[in-house]
Order: sequence, then C-alpha cells, then structure tokens
Amino acid sequence: MNPPLKFMNNSIEDYSIQTTYDPAKHEGSIVYNLSLVKTGDLEFAISVLKDAYRSGISISGLVRFLEPGQKISGFTIPPDCTGICTMCSITLDGILIRHGIPVQPIGGGIVEIVNRTPVRFTHIILYEHTTIDPLQVLMSQKTTSVMDVMRRGSGNILANIREFHMEAESLVGQVLDELSGSGFSIVLDVGMPNVPLLGVPVSPQFIGIAAIGGTNPLAAIRESDRWIQIQAMKGLINVSEMDEIRDY
Repeated sequence: MNPPLKFMNNSIEDYSIQTTYDPAKHEGSIVYNLSLVKTGDLEFAISVLKDAYRSGISISGLVRFLEPGQKISGFTIPPDCTGICTMCSITLDGILIRHGIPVQPIGGGIVEIVNRTPVRFTHIILYEHTTIDPLQVLMSQKTTSVMDVMRRGSGNILANIREFHMEAESLVGQVLDELSGSGFSIVLDVGMPNVPLLGVPVSPQFIGIAAIGGTNPLAAIRESDRWIQIQAMKGLINVSEMDEIRDY
C-alpha cells in the first residue's frame, strides 16, 4: 500500500514542532534549505549571499558550506559542487510555537516590493493544496527579480504567510522584537485582526504575518544565470554548525 500524500502544511507543522532554536541564547536547531552550486561559482555565490544579507533580503547571515563528498541529512554533495545550507523561514513558525503561540501556515508566493516596501502578493500557492514547496515552484518559473530589489529597492521577492490568533498579538510582538535584536530580518509585514495581509485573506479573529523567503539569495544567484539546485526545507541543523556569511 502506497503511503498517503503529504501536503506542505503537514510538513511545515512537523518541522515547526521539532525546531528548538532560542534567539535569546542563540542555541538550538533551525530548519534549513540546502542548495548546490558549481564549485567554480562559489565565490560569486558568497558575494550574492553577503549582498542579500546587507540589503535585508536574506533572513539570516547564518550559512554552512559543504564540500563534495560531505553528507548531510542522508544526502551526499556530488562532485564539482558545493553545498550551501541557509536558514529556512519556517524556523519562524517553530519559534512562535515554542513560545506557546499556535500558528497556521497559509501559503508561499511572490511579493511585489516598491521602494523597499511590500505592496502585495502577486502569486500565492496554498500549503494545504500542494506537496511541493511553493517558493521552489515559483522560483523555477523565473518569477522573481530579487537582484532588482537588492540594487534598486523594487521588484519581486519570495515570501510566505501564516496566521495566529489575535489574542496572542502582544506575545508575538515580544518574540519579533527578540528576533530582530538577534540580527534576523525574517518578518516582512504583520497585519491587523480580520484584515487581509498584502492581499491574502486571514481567518476571523486571526492576524497574518508575512516572512521573507529563506531562498531569496539563492533566487538571486539563479537570476544571474548560474546553475543552482535548491532543496527547500531539507531538514534540521543546530546553529552551532553554522557560520556567519560576513566571516567569508
């Protein structure tokens, strides 16, 4: 008997529950994305990752590089390639859950940015209706212009959205302050109770919260016509195994 299909909202919930990261102590596990680039393009990839972090398009400066032959989460880095581990924005859901805030993932999509201000979702794929990461799908369709946002402040970036009950608003605010004080720029926008966020409806008595997609720097590399392969939400990794991109 074949196993049942696993939709993205179920995968997100599984990873969120396993996330143990504490921003105040900078300890615990985060959800990570794994990307492969040609080793000859590594210096270019590092420069894009640095620029993305400086421009606020990358949710975190945490990164880990893996050489050919190294293994992670049962995957072996192939010859002539370098693996790049970066933080996945689903880590935010895990942090909120650890603070006692139930979160309902809604979907992932493309957000239009004008003068460094988020305007609206132009595309969205609901997590409950897909078994594939929406941002991975949309990136493959060449719908992003992350480089334009980094250089000129306007364009299309990857983002996702979830919702929480309005009674948790003050507690969510505390968590987001803690995150921002730890050097993360995960949150794109937070809505009001019962009001659509960036054009996406929320449930009655709920508030939407949009996060920058963790794969934006990788989308910028792809936009530069470099070969890159991305596996979103690859697994969990302890932050002690990660380094800061500014150190490269």
